[in-house]
Amino acid sequence: MPTPLWEEDIDVLVEDDIGSDLPAYLIVFNDDVNSFDWVIRCFMEILKHSHEQAEQLSIIIHFKGKATVKTGVKGELVPLCEALLDRGLSAVVED
Repeated sequence: MPTPLWEEDIDVLVEDDIGSDLPAYLIVFNDDVNSFDWVIRCFMEILKHSHEQAEQLSIIIHFKGKATVKTGVKGELVPLCEALLDRGLSAVVED
């Protein structure tokens, strides 16, 4: 078989942070430690929710066991999750 007189280079573009544009979810779980007032205050101060939205989310968490409290890019949600954890809430960021 003859050797070709030229070589073909194939450029492959690889994204470093695959999935960075995909939505992530900040989820807060119910516990028997934190009061409704504390959870509402945390949601208002950290997540910038209105009082009504924070109150509704706290009720959903109480009765359903968990709720998605914010959706966005993972890089933006992780610091918010850490701030909630620092205040004693149970929270995770999921893809």
